[in-house]
Amino acid sequence: MITAIREVRRAKGLTLEDVARRCVPPTTAQTIGRLETGTRTVSVGWLNRIAAALGVEAADLVTLPDRADLPVTAILDGRGVHAPRRTTTVPPPQVAPGQIAVTVAGGISDYRAGDVIWCAMLAPESFATALNRDVLVPQPAGRFAFGRLIECEGSVTVSPPGTGTQPLAIADPAWIAVAVRLVREL
Repeated sequence: MITAIREVRRAKGLTLEDVARRCVPPTTAQTIGRLETGTRTVSVGWLNRIAAALGVEAADLVTLPDRADLPVTAILDGRGVHAPRRTTTVPPPQVAPGQIAVTVAGGISDYRAGDVIWCAMLAPESFATALNRDVLVPQPAGRFAFGRLIECEGSVTVSPPGTGTQPLAIADPAWIAVAVRLVREL
């Protein structure tokens, strides 16, 4: 099996030691290195552990014939723009279970017309993980609220984007969806 563990790890700016510590249970940097280079066979279990440690799907770590990865031509950082030292690619975004989308029809705040906001649905016990992030919240009668989650004790309170808007309190929503990715045509 050909894996892209090294490419994804480097694209995320992580060391072998970082990934080894993030594995559950933790492992050694040497083991991660062997799995990257193919000197040790990558089982499905290892693939899932490493994917979780990198914050990606296991499919992102396997080179698949029907998925074209995007070659990295340049790296932009505080020193400017420069060529990568090694050939590397990045996987395209993939939809994960429980994700939904919000399309932006008219520009408001940081969002522009044509943007697509990918959101991950959260159950009530996980609402606090989305504090100070943009969320979509269902309201009665098939309506929704969208904005920055500013409170989730008892009811959920969001501050809609734009100037002069008043926070909205929504009592006991069954779920919220936190913005995790912005897709924008330039």
